[in-house]
Amino acid sequence: MKPLIATMCAALLLPPAASGQGKQQPSPSAASPVRLAQVRIQQHIVIRVPRPEPVRRIAAPPPAPLPPIAWVEKRADDCVSAESLSGAAIIRSDSVDLVLSGGRRVRAKLGNECPALDFYAGFYVKPNKDGKLCAKRDSFRSRSGGECRIKSFRTLTPER
Repeated sequence: MKPLIATMCAALLLPPAASGQGKQQPSPSAASPVRLAQVRIQQHIVIRVPRPEPVRRIAAPPPAPLPPIAWVEKRADDCVSAESLSGAAIIRSDSVDLVLSGGRRVRAKLGNECPALDFYAGFYVKPNKDGKLCAKRDSFRSRSGGECRIKSFRTLTPER
């Protein structure tokens, strides 16, 4: 690879070849424009590392599934920072639970005329210039083309 780079650099630094036969070439002392060139060669390698299979013990039974978490709704602000969104879950038919960075959860209430089942395959959120997602202003857009305005937000905390 290095001899190729050296050959290319040397070729770029040579003066251009004369285009016609029998034409008089200017003398080397004549002022000719200086040609500079730069060549950048980059190489990108991707290594795919497979996830190791979990080791299964033959004698041990599979662990029991965890019980579902019961959430308690509490009053929340009217806006959520769009940068803090990290995931979503559809638990109820009238809302979408938003998972925020740091593990916090907020429920976006949609109302009866807009079932959350339309958002099972994902949805789009277009935040405003203020970088926030606000109730009574912004909406979710489903991948199938539907749109639902957010009616309110409720903070979710695990029931004790």
